[in-house]
Amino acid sequence: MQIFGDSGTQAAIYRATFIFWNNIMLDYSHAGGQFSPSARRIILICAFLAASTTAFALYRSESAPDDNATTVAADSPSDEFPAEAFDSIIQGAVADAIAPPPASQWTKVQIKTGESLSNIFDQLHLPADDWMSLAKLDGDAAHLRRLKAGDILELRIIGGRLEELTYAFDQLHTLNVRRGDNGMEASTLTAAIERRSTQTSGVIENSLFADGHKAGLNDRLILEFADLFGYDIDFAQDLQEGDRFSVVYEELYKDGKKMRDGDILAAEFINQGKKHRAVRFVAADGSKAYFSPTGQSLRTAFIRTPVDFARISSGFSLHRWHPILNVMRAHKGVDYAAATGTPVHATGDAKVEFVGRKGGYGNVVMLQHNGNIETVYGHLSRFASGLHTGSRVRQGQVIAYVGMTGLATAPHLHYEFRVNGIHQNPVTVALPRAFPLDQRTLVQFKATATPLLAQLDDADAHQFAKAGP
Repeated sequence: MQIFGDSGTQAAIYRATFIFWNNIMLDYSHAGGQFSPSARRIILICAFLAASTTAFALYRSESAPDDNATTVAADSPSDEFPAEAFDSIIQGAVADAIAPPPASQWTKVQIKTGESLSNIFDQLHLPADDWMSLAKLDGDAAHLRRLKAGDILELRIIGGRLEELTYAFDQLHTLNVRRGDNGMEASTLTAAIERRSTQTSGVIENSLFADGHKAGLNDRLILEFADLFGYDIDFAQDLQEGDRFSVVYEELYKDGKKMRDGDILAAEFINQGKKHRAVRFVAADGSKAYFSPTGQSLRTAFIRTPVDFARISSGFSLHRWHPILNVMRAHKGVDYAAATGTPVHATGDAKVEFVGRKGGYGNVVMLQHNGNIETVYGHLSRFASGLHTGSRVRQGQVIAYVGMTGLATAPHLHYEFRVNGIHQNPVTVALPRAFPLDQRTLVQFKATATPLLAQLDDADAHQFAKAGP
């Protein structure tokens, strides 16, 4: 008895088996040694077709004529199932098995005020252990515990259980959670962002803000522009009608649509006939800073005050009556009145020389900067976590908090600025520029700066031509 019919049917079955096995093993390999739901569907289909084919073949063998039966004429249509048709059915079954889930399985939910993940799952009649599994995930999945009104969740639900969830928690990142063999598994997809440079220019007729807006700059870019040249230009006092500016900046696009403006890449300001230029440079460690075309830093090596929004309660003086000691004593620093717990910032990049308690300073931090400069921060209530002698700090980093330890009558910060061991008035001392780029980095900077400076030249020429004679 020929169970599987003639050679044509056998060939079709062999091809079907190969197609199934190939797809199953590819899926097994891509899934890291596990069968995905798609593979399991393929295996079930394979088992069903194998059983159906065997039953059909047995039926035909029972009903087939004996060897003495009249032979069918050669031109009569064959009752064997054509191999090509069998292939087509098998390929269709495989395609259906590995196809993405239909759109009808997805439910879109917009979060309302006061709603949480558990509320959403209750509304969709999903079991509590599903949302509890999501709540236990770490990494970016923690965003699911901080849902905001207006956020969108998309959920794929099969048989009353959550199989998959997507959540775009910002413009660039989408959280994807799927049910796997070991429970819920989360991953984050990052959108491809296109960065385009654009340029604009303008003339000062009213103010930097008014004319910056007229040129198409938003408030953030205008503030960044002013900050770039703030060391050389007082934008409140030095501006004159007819001053010109040009800016080259990034625009960020996602799927062809503009998301927002990015960083300033290069900028120019011609103030009272003097040209000032700045170019952004991204270092190997990812840090960003702005330099002149020759590689000189545009920022100072120090910020002027270590405490934000504080008033000077006692200035620098060589002759001051000490309120506690009741003697005439030099006050070789500046006191900034501020509430206990106010953050204190390092005024420049430095190495921690001392952190602890010392005499009348109380709790104090002493920083050693390059160029034989030392800064002192006294009367602190506590130190920043992890701060210790020998550690490195960056300009603007929080190093401690205002207090009134040591010889202090009220909460304040005592700040000193010493050059070669000699106290200087922190309010009036000339602050040095940050160090320029080294020769090796300067070569990289100039390669980046050259095309940006050319764009500034184009913007400046366009503005000059528009102004006319």
